[in-house]
Amino acid sequence: MKIGVIMGGISSEREVSLQTGQEMINHLDRSRYEAVPIVVKQRADVITQVQQAGIDCVLLALHGQYGEDGTVQGALETLGIPYTGSGVLASSLCMNKQLSKMLLNTAGMHTPAGLYWQDVYDPQAVEQMGYPVIVKPNMGGSSIGTQLVHNERELLSAVQEASHLDQGILIEPYLKGTELTCAILDGEVLPIIGIHSAHSEWFDYRAKYEDGGAEEKVIHLPPDIEQRVREAALTSYRLLQCKVYARVDVILCQDIPYVLEVNTLPGMTANSLFPKSAAAAGMTFAQLLDRIIASSLHERKQEWGMVI
Repeated sequence: MKIGVIMGGISSEREVSLQTGQEMINHLDRSRYEAVPIVVKQRADVITQVQQAGIDCVLLALHGQYGEDGTVQGALETLGIPYTGSGVLASSLCMNKQLSKMLLNTAGMHTPAGLYWQDVYDPQAVEQMGYPVIVKPNMGGSSIGTQLVHNERELLSAVQEASHLDQGILIEPYLKGTELTCAILDGEVLPIIGIHSAHSEWFDYRAKYEDGGAEEKVIHLPPDIEQRVREAALTSYRLLQCKVYARVDVILCQDIPYVLEVNTLPGMTANSLFPKSAAAAGMTFAQLLDRIIASSLHERKQEWGMVI
């Protein structure tokens, strides 16, 4: 099967995407697949390169806007090329943190309270909420443009940095607790990974992507709390209509799982959490990619009502 690995893109997460794509290519089973790297530098690249490559399926390694937000998925559907992961709607919903939080809250899920600013700067509202807070772009990932803010002096620069990446900004209370990530594959929650950042108060970009930046290992929670975390992750995955695979990030605070966000195209770099969770479940990286490709082909067949 000829697999096009689309990576790069035009978002702030381009470098992470290139790492994800290369890692996927390195681990694809050569006896089953022919890997075709498709490096996107501008929007039109997706359509032109996919049409020229003559591929059977796209393995998406994109992160961030124009990749994780449903736009590329829509373009591939127009071309009739099956792709991996969630469809257009789920991709769009999960990329928009504010909108996905509203949907999760309506369903009774716990998410951090907070403020959503668009062309607004109101430090008094943050003062009333109480410091410290997390400031982040509404539509972004990999903790790029995200900062932990302890006072009003730090707030303005954090808001300015986030606003360079997105018009909408989320400001949430900093919940001090245990950081967890729940990898979901085919509707099954894989072993839960607990995260302890080595050099910072939270799981920032440095902790995510630098060797030794964080300690990440399977965490053993009391059975009732683990069940609570698994249910929160799976409910979020289903509510936002995710398919095939996703990663749900959670803060466990006073034994309550607060859902931070749902990632429809989680990182697959050498340091990424999803492959670590899969490995804890007994899967090699190659086997994980096999599952993702096979499940995605089945999903597209069900959605499109056609033989792929």
